[in-house]
Amino acid sequence: MKILSTYLWLLFVFIPMVANAADKPASNKKQTIENLYLTAKEAYALKQSYGNKALFIDVRTPEELIFVGSAGTMDINIPFNTLDYAHWDDKHHGFRKVENQQFVDLVDKAIRDRSLSKDSSIILMYRSGSRSAKAANKLAAKGYRKVYTVIDGFEGDKQKKGKLKGKRVVNGWKNADLPWSYHLEKGQLAGLK
Repeated sequence: MKILSTYLWLLFVFIPMVANAADKPASNKKQTIENLYLTAKEAYALKQSYGNKALFIDVRTPEELIFVGSAGTMDINIPFNTLDYAHWDDKHHGFRKVENQQFVDLVDKAIRDRSLSKDSSIILMYRSGSRSAKAANKLAAKGYRKVYTVIDGFEGDKQKKGKLKGKRVVNGWKNADLPWSYHLEKGQLAGLK
């Protein structure tokens, strides 16, 4: 009976959701080659349904995860960019971000360590969705075909008007009341021994 109820749940809830997964984002910064997009709620449902058969990667820096929080269903943190503490970026009012040259190698290792393949579902999440799109395109160029980006990211998009203008309160993982924490496990940080 439990198998039947699980099957029915997948049939009536999950499959229509993926078939109608998040529309192509309006922002070019969030668009990907493979056009696979999920909202935070859809990403949570996919991970819950697929379990260990899907890999959930947060592509923000470890510093962001420690100070802003991380998704409760994240498998691993593999930053797409790292911070260059020797150089300041005046335009962005912070340390310069440089592409993590080990990104694809670390994803390959995470896939192998979990006995997955380049055909497995991978969920990428960033603060608001633009960095995860760049990471998805990098993986697509290396033969990965089921790389989904969370278009509203962990913190969501900025409010455009009103009292909360400029605050990330529109959508996203945190604003959807999905499980998250400031607590990280050592095994969630790629390359850490």
